[in-house]
Amino acid sequence: MKKTLLSVKDLEVTFKNGKDHFTAVKNVSFDIYEGESFALVGESGSGKTTIGRTIIRINPASKGEIIFDGQRISGPISKELDSFVIRNIQMIFQDPMASLNERATIDYIVSEGLHNFGLFKDENERREKVFKALDDVGLLEEHAERYPHEFSGGQRQRICIARVFAMEPKFIIADEPISALDVSIRAQILNLLHDLKKEHGVSYLFVAHDLTVVRYFADRVAVIHQGELKELATTEELFARPLHPYTRSLLSAVPLPDPDLEKEKVLVVYDQAAHKYEVDKPSWREVLPGHFVLANEAEAAEYAKMYS
Repeated sequence: MKKTLLSVKDLEVTFKNGKDHFTAVKNVSFDIYEGESFALVGESGSGKTTIGRTIIRINPASKGEIIFDGQRISGPISKELDSFVIRNIQMIFQDPMASLNERATIDYIVSEGLHNFGLFKDENERREKVFKALDDVGLLEEHAERYPHEFSGGQRQRICIARVFAMEPKFIIADEPISALDVSIRAQILNLLHDLKKEHGVSYLFVAHDLTVVRYFADRVAVIHQGELKELATTEELFARPLHPYTRSLLSAVPLPDPDLEKEKVLVVYDQAAHKYEVDKPSWREVLPGHFVLANEAEAAEYAKMYS
């Protein structure tokens, strides 16, 4: 049996501005297992980054709860539990330049968390941990004395990853960690994250909009649209048997390497109005083994027949 590391249950996130309010995330539920790479996929503005930021307690949850390592971490928590969350849940941000302090050396950036939590005995051990973190991401010891502006985009993202892994967390939220990088660098960063997962045994929440990246990296995929989860399955299952029309729409937009096939490809346009939810309301259902989808009774029966 797989051990659940993180559980998100009926999560809702609402932003308020005076009397106005906007619900960015609605009734989202999923589990992430120990050692798993779990991907959250959707278009811009779908709420995927908001979910990641709520897990790490940057955004407050309006409803629902988040359970991490058996403890509820949403809402008011103790100072000790807050320290545990910061120590064990780390985030790799989308823009490596914006998330690094321009005035700090790489040595300071990577070891800041070590200082905050006293994760070293003396200066020698601190330096060793910094050098080990830099070595893990393919950087050199002499890089520790340089500043962020002296590095390329790919190198800066490696520094961000080194900073995260220096803390030895249990869970990492990777918020589109390669979207700001050149195509030639993206595969290197993905391979790096994959190798570090094997070495350290961490779990990932991988936020992305690129399904080709997700197919390579993730064990399971959840598809989100306008703050609601539409479908969740193993990566292989989702690509082989997409059920929800929105998932099929996303997959149809993936570019094909063959130009002739790309010309003949028919795009599937998702029309939310096509759902008949006036009487038969949708709910989160396991239509196929391990394959969940947001559907009403009629849709669930139709989806089950598609691959029976």
